Amino acid sequence: MDAPGAPAPTAAPGPGRKELKIVIVGDGGCGKTSLLMVYSQGSFPEHYAPSVFEKYTASVTVGSKEVTLNLYDTAGQEDYDRLRPLSYQNTHLVLICYDVMNPTSYDNVLIKV
Repeated sequence: MDAPGAPAPTAAPGPGRKELKIVIVGDGGCGKTSLLMVYSQGSFPEHYAPSVFEKYTASVTVGSKEVTLNLYDTAGQEDYDRLRPLSYQNTHLVLICYDVMNPTSYDNVLIKV
């Protein structure tokens, strides 16, 4: 079993392909998992189940190049504040997520990154 935040083994991208590691951070329950599931799988989760560390993938085409997006869902609960940074290594992009109806979740974003 891999350590939390460790990249999952993947085949090397072929010619003309690029892989990006994207980590999403934010408070627990703000919609990170739902956002990633809808984007990568096209379906909204029916039940809320807090994530610890999950990886989703999606492919997009930019110009003539195919790009694989490796989307890392991090735990938003305070219990995981010390583990979360382990997922940041070799990250190309950090996506910040917060609940627009909960101003505290916006304030907490600074702590999560």
